[in-house]
Amino acid sequence: MLEPSFTPTTEVDELLRNVELRNELEPYYDESISRVDIRQFPLQFENEYLASMLAWETAPVLPIYRWFEPELRLPKSESLDDEQLSRILEDLIEKLFEKQIVLDFTDHLSNRELYTLIYRDILPIREKNMEHRSAFLHWDCSYSDGDPDTWLRYYASDEDRECWAETYRQQLPPRSLPPFQRNLPQHPF
Repeated sequence: MLEPSFTPTTEVDELLRNVELRNELEPYYDESISRVDIRQFPLQFENEYLASMLAWETAPVLPIYRWFEPELRLPKSESLDDEQLSRILEDLIEKLFEKQIVLDFTDHLSNRELYTLIYRDILPIREKNMEHRSAFLHWDCSYSDGDPDTWLRYYASDEDRECWAETYRQQLPPRSLPPFQRNLPQHPF
């Protein structure tokens, strides 16, 4: 006798979980929930999607420094010598990566500039603090001042530079090698 490929209790459990998730999501209901079509996905995948939506909707919005236990409080860069700052920065980058925060395009910044950017621009920013984040938060350190010049100078591909020049009809900055090569933890987009 052939064994069924699913057990009825599993399917029933998945159906019950689906109802439970949809009920919990009711206060947040919008078109993103109604777009999930049970005929397109197995019920288990639909439940995973709904559970991730519920996690997103109920996650607290906190400054990033409060994502850590204890809170991640840094000394001001002016109070640190170069050696202290470098040690703290290395530890800080690892801690951010553990919380799935990746720093992209940092090689144009000195250690002190990167530390200051993290201290001033990243740690106080309010973001959803999801306990089980499936994606990484990528922080573009080339655009912290709102000027595309840094990205165009150090990081943009020839194709990106050409497209940007055509679109904005502005002169491109000369291509340069970033002065501070780093090997930071990375995760693909």
